[in-house]
Amino acid sequence: MINKVISMVEEDKYCIDVLQQSLAAIGYLKSVDKLILESHLNCCFREGMNASREKQDKLISEILHIVNKV
Repeated sequence: MINKVISMVEEDKYCIDVLQQSLAAIGYLKSVDKLILESHLNCCFREGMNASREKQDKLISEILHIVNKV
């Protein structure tokens, strides 16, 4: 999908068409990001909450860092 955007730019395609393709790629990546985060919370994060306080603090910090980027 991103390769398509790059090739459209290289081929000097109409700007709006490039933007629409770019926005579609961004939407797809956001969907994938949500699935990855959900999987992480249900697996790695959940398991980590049974670990030491230091490990828990690290996991919480990681999640906050990611959420702040969204």
